[in-house]
Amino acid sequence: MNNKNKLNFIQEIIENDLKLGFKKKKLKFRFPPEPNGYLHIGHAKSIFLNFNLGKYYNVPVNLRFDDTDPNKNYKKFIKPIKEDIKWLGFNWKKECYSSDYFEKLYDFAIYLIKIGKAYVDDQSQKIINEQRKTPFIKGIKSIYRNRKIEENLFLFNEMKKGTFKEGYCVLRAKIDMNSPNMHLRDPIMYRIIKKSHFKTKNKWNIYPTYDWSHGQCDYIEKISHSICSNEFENHKPLYNWYIKEINNINKKKIIPKQYEFSRLNLTNTILSKRILNFLIEKKIIKGWDDPRILTIIGMRRRGYPSESIIDFCKLIGLNKRNNIIPFYLLENIVRKYLNKISIKVMVVINPLKLVIINYNYDKTELLYIKKNKNRIIPFCKYIYIEKKDFSLKKNFFRLKIGKKVRLKNAYIIKAISYKKNKKGNFTKVYCKYYPDTLSDNSFSNLNIVKKKLNKKNKVKSTIHWVSTKEYLPIKIRIFKKLFNKNILDINNKEEILKNINKNSLKIYSAYAEPFLKKAKFMYRFQFKRIGYFCLDKDSKIKEKKFIFNKIVSLKEKQK
Repeated sequence: MNNKNKLNFIQEIIENDLKLGFKKKKLKFRFPPEPNGYLHIGHAKSIFLNFNLGKYYNVPVNLRFDDTDPNKNYKKFIKPIKEDIKWLGFNWKKECYSSDYFEKLYDFAIYLIKIGKAYVDDQSQKIINEQRKTPFIKGIKSIYRNRKIEENLFLFNEMKKGTFKEGYCVLRAKIDMNSPNMHLRDPIMYRIIKKSHFKTKNKWNIYPTYDWSHGQCDYIEKISHSICSNEFENHKPLYNWYIKEINNINKKKIIPKQYEFSRLNLTNTILSKRILNFLIEKKIIKGWDDPRILTIIGMRRRGYPSESIIDFCKLIGLNKRNNIIPFYLLENIVRKYLNKISIKVMVVINPLKLVIINYNYDKTELLYIKKNKNRIIPFCKYIYIEKKDFSLKKNFFRLKIGKKVRLKNAYIIKAISYKKNKKGNFTKVYCKYYPDTLSDNSFSNLNIVKKKLNKKNKVKSTIHWVSTKEYLPIKIRIFKKLFNKNILDINNKEEILKNINKNSLKIYSAYAEPFLKKAKFMYRFQFKRIGYFCLDKDSKIKEKKFIFNKIVSLKEKQK
């Protein structure tokens, strides 16, 4: 959206409206979540679209919470939703609630009753559903459809006063019981719910349905372009019908128009709140902020930079047709950002003890990293390296007997001998180090004088390491995809459970260089040759209990 020569189809519509005389100052957008759960990456796409349109045209964007159902615990999710939007880098002009407009919505309903376009129906929900039939069979009109206007006004007022019990009657729009679009077959506008609302308290005994409130809230707020995912495409004729009828009250108001875009779907991922809640109940994931799922709070906990989410939304673009986005595209963008901002450190997961035979036992040398002078690495006679970095194989390119390698930010060493246990596993490797080969990236507190290396001392491989005297014990969580299958039927819970990746989370103990003691929440680190990590909220820093989440690998093949 930063390049006017590359417009998405929504912008093309807006640009065309401006050419036809629509005033730019009347452009207005909104993001209208129902606060009944945590937002996910699909919502991030909608957030980016609406708020970036506001930024692009320098016009306001409202945050409107759709809080029309008092049965739901909306209050719990409002703060997290606002935090998610701010974390993504956006802010809103006005914070609104559908409940702010309950009085106006009620007045609009009265107007529709007065013009003969709405009626009170005493039938049960079951009978109403049966009478709607199917798109290919004509519906059956309610016996109450032709009630007199005065009777409907009286009954609707009694509904509001709380005279009737829940389920006794509803208010329906009078549209077309033969329409192939089921949403137009006399939809319900109000139902009786005798519950306290977190904002309006006990003022109301009737509450508007989503289809009735949504468009009228757009109308009241003077939203010019109402943008939503294409699951609401079938609702559009009803949206337009309501707006057309209500606009007759005041023809000078802006008529909002609804436009749909494709939902975001990724491989090996499920975004459905219903299914995620099911996985939480089954204890497959630990909560809504589990780093293996793509809720915004989960991605933030895992360590995804907010900028990478926005760039991902830019990359996939905006279109009308649903498609499946490969998960690796998201990881590639995350990796690109982490490579710029991460602090590089050394961590050993599967340790093998290395003994430097020509290094004094009592000596500990401090190596200062030139690019980060706050990072000091202790070097001594005994260090840990990764087990996979030593082998007896002939063509092995890292440490092996008689071959030289460089210890990262330190010295060149050569393996002399080794020791095995009864099981045949390596327990120690004995090496010789070369004091005049200190890395150009470091300087020592011992003022080591480096000599110019000759060709014989040059090495092809560098391995990471950690001092056995001064290290930080940490836990690291390695995440894999939660599902083995690319695409899952979210209506089939058996299939979902069958395709759970049992290895989606593994926890390891590891040894880290002491610099990680300075880690703070949301700091990102590159663990050399392992991946990108961030400190998890389960850590207890004062107790020196550090837990790091793997964000992404250093490099991953496309799958």
